[in-house]
Amino acid sequence: PQVSAQSGQLVGVEALIRWRNPELGNISPVQFIPIAEETGLIVPIGEWVMRTACRQARAWQTGMGYEIPVAVNLSTRQFRRNDLLASVQIVLDETGLPSRLLELEITEGLLMVDPIGAIDIMRGLNCLGINTALDDFGTGYSSLAYLKTFPLNRLKIDRAFVKDLPENQSDCAIANTIIALGLNLNMEVLAEGVETEAQRDFLTTSGCQVFQGYLFGKPISGEELTLRIKSGEFLPMHSRQG
Repeated sequence: PQVSAQSGQLVGVEALIRWRNPELGNISPVQFIPIAEETGLIVPIGEWVMRTACRQARAWQTGMGYEIPVAVNLSTRQFRRNDLLASVQIVLDETGLPSRLLELEITEGLLMVDPIGAIDIMRGLNCLGINTALDDFGTGYSSLAYLKTFPLNRLKIDRAFVKDLPENQSDCAIANTIIALGLNLNMEVLAEGVETEAQRDFLTTSGCQVFQGYLFGKPISGEELTLRIKSGEFLPMHSRQG
């Protein structure tokens, strides 16, 4: 779940993948995602995740009247495919989800491999009405010269800079800088890994707009989130338009 820093209301969700193997038990994405990337299996897996997430968001819209944007991570292989825009459009057409309710998350490392090509792809996604987010910002190599040209809608502060807030002065400085940078570039800023009220309060005071982390909710299934919305535990921000 992703919640508003000001109201505490549900403003979106991020789709996460988990592998529950009958023989091996729960396998961490840290273990199987790199292998899926290396073998190319990440492409059909990524498309399945996107389709499943969009179908769930559409169900919330039609079944309960709530517009809950869903964020889906794009892999390196997916992002570099020539048919990315077409495959995303097909998923939206199949599920009936309005493009404004889909957000695609991209890591800075992925963008810096081919910045010019990345800009063209992201412009294409924006033309489709899809929001884009820069994930794990500050954990890899990034160029501020390119950052200002990427048509991004959201900047995500990595949990590595959040976990020691507000005690660690270096992390305080970095978090404040990322928030100021994002806001000045007209991006929404989201903090990942928010687990304590002290972290929440510091980030709120610094101007962070959206939170994600155990303080607000652990990863749960779409069905469980539906039940929590119906029980009033989560109050979505937006009702269905029209």
